[in-house]
Amino acid sequence: MKIMTCKQLGGPCDLALRGDTADDVIKAQDRHLKEAVRSGDSTHQQAHEAMKGRWKNPIKGMQWYRDTKKAFAGLSEA
Repeated sequence: MKIMTCKQLGGPCDLALRGDTADDVIKAQDRHLKEAVRSGDSTHQQAHEAMKGRWKNPIKGMQWYRDTKKAFAGLSEA
């Protein structure tokens, strides 16, 4: 299991997100952003919009995904 923070994934906080794969961590970030915005946390709004809009530009979205997978691969096991 590895850990990335909300901030490492483009968010505003240092919440630790854990997963066995980069996809697990990305899904955890998506859930975290949705929950934060739903609870009225405006500091996460921009990151939430970026996450939702990332796939409107597939080239940029895939670059973010590849960069995230690369960063995840370079982490030590927690």
